[in-house]
Amino acid sequence: MAAVDNLMGLTKYLVVLPESEISILCMIFLSFLTGTLASYLNPGVNLFDSVVYGGSAGFLIFGLMSIMAGALTQPWVNTLEGRHMKMKQSLFLALVTMLVVALVYVIGSLVSTFTVNSYTIDALVYGCALAFALRTLVIWGTSNISFLQSLPIAATQPLLILSMVMVLVSLTGLETNFGPFSILALVFKAIIACIILVLAIYSFVLVIESPIKRNLGVGGLELLSLFIAHITEGSHALENIFEDMGEPIDTLVGVVSFRGKDGIKGLLISPCVHPGPVGSIGGGNMPTVLAQSMEYFTMVCHGPSTHDFNPVSAQEIKKIENTVTEALDNMEYSSQASQFFRVQCEDATLGAQYLGGNLLLLATFAPHGFDDIEFGVGLSLIKTAEGQEGVENVVLVDCHNSFKGESGRVLAGNKEVFQLLGAVEKLKTPEKKVGIRLGVAENPLPDLDRKDGVGQSGVKSMVVEVGEQKMAYILLDSNNMIQGFRDEIIREVKKLGLDEVEVMTTDTHYVNTLSGGHNPLGVKKKEQITEGIIECVGRALDDLEPVQVGCKTSRLSNIVTFGPTQATELVTTISSIVAVSRIFAPLVLIVALLFAFIWIFYGALS
Repeated sequence: MAAVDNLMGLTKYLVVLPESEISILCMIFLSFLTGTLASYLNPGVNLFDSVVYGGSAGFLIFGLMSIMAGALTQPWVNTLEGRHMKMKQSLFLALVTMLVVALVYVIGSLVSTFTVNSYTIDALVYGCALAFALRTLVIWGTSNISFLQSLPIAATQPLLILSMVMVLVSLTGLETNFGPFSILALVFKAIIACIILVLAIYSFVLVIESPIKRNLGVGGLELLSLFIAHITEGSHALENIFEDMGEPIDTLVGVVSFRGKDGIKGLLISPCVHPGPVGSIGGGNMPTVLAQSMEYFTMVCHGPSTHDFNPVSAQEIKKIENTVTEALDNMEYSSQASQFFRVQCEDATLGAQYLGGNLLLLATFAPHGFDDIEFGVGLSLIKTAEGQEGVENVVLVDCHNSFKGESGRVLAGNKEVFQLLGAVEKLKTPEKKVGIRLGVAENPLPDLDRKDGVGQSGVKSMVVEVGEQKMAYILLDSNNMIQGFRDEIIREVKKLGLDEVEVMTTDTHYVNTLSGGHNPLGVKKKEQITEGIIECVGRALDDLEPVQVGCKTSRLSNIVTFGPTQATELVTTISSIVAVSRIFAPLVLIVALLFAFIWIFYGALS
């Protein structure tokens, strides 16, 4: 699944922007420094004059005009009903484009000290053309407004900079810094250079947008702007596009219910629906949303499913809730259960516990790396296990607890499928004992957040006691965990007096808005996470009380997901565009920059 890896890797280019005040201070300081340096490069200008006059001119030309442009851009974009732009985003863009202009201007001043001709004004025009092109690309690409609407907004900063230069030269006659020049020639040079660069950008975007629009019916820039809107504002507008692309499917939801003297004490749910694609879009935060919708302590585990089964909107999660509720209404309970045990076939391990006439299976390849188990593979395991005598319902959980990346997916035809089937065939119904005790606890890990790989549900634990065996089911709201971390957790938790322990993750994609698309648990703050788990399991041990158990595997109909065809097409289309862009973009950019450079500097060089 290299295509998925390439796509998810794009998110590493998303950065947290500084606050507006920081951008403004940077523009003030860097513009003053630019003016000082450019002035000092002129022959015969002393350090005092460079700092006082050159620095002041630099601030007026680059700093003040860029701050004004940043202040104008944000409300202008927002009035056009595109993606809502924040002031800190507008000012940061102004800072970046100011640095582009300033850098080119300083280079032009430096070159001018070693040549007969002065290239400072030509360099300034070239820098402004680059700034215009960069601003056009960013504003058009991220604000979801049209190309023509983007042009005047993008032109504000370079126009203000060039206008201030004309004002200062006409009022003060700073010939040493800038030299005499024709206003008409300057404007003509700038316009032609901007047209060259913007045409290159438009051609590039047109080429990369057409495959997405043809295959998916939506523009690539619209997808990008709505995705950024979700990351920066929490907008769910992207779901509207997914709903148009989505396909209804039928799948399964496994429910394990423990009922105490006061009613249901805890639920373990394993929906064969994938918690994606990212953030809180679709089912990205499904484990927390679904758990919070239930009246009882609820652990929402990761059922066998891949990104093909991502819900197109958060509203689809309600269908899972309704299926669980119907299963509980028809649940039959028992006081009998087996002790937890494991069977293994090569790298595949199945944890098993018979609960009444039903079977709970936990699938893992740990300590070897793996990722999602496909629904078709999971369904074959369920049907094979149901073939055992006396088994009515099989609830299968993909433990998702040893990160390998998208290449670790368990798909039909992989050798891992036969290893899992081999493990199922080794299952033998053990002796069942009368008397089950259950303790539950949760710890939201409030000192950790999504940047640490921890979702909103933190850690939840169930301790099931059958006979003299105490088994801890530990569920972390995270997208997988680094290889080896599961074994470390099991060793530490067993010190509490547990006989058996299994650690699972929800595969929440709520944590996947950063860190290059993948954010497995254990990269950061392992000790703090382990302490939180131990505290949680300890409270679950103190909460033990007699319960009965019931299981149900129900069919979930007509939940709208990405679907196997659309999900694959989306990923492969975007991935192919990225691959083509790596060649096409530099080529177009270099050619456009070269033509603009020749146009601006031809007269000065000749």
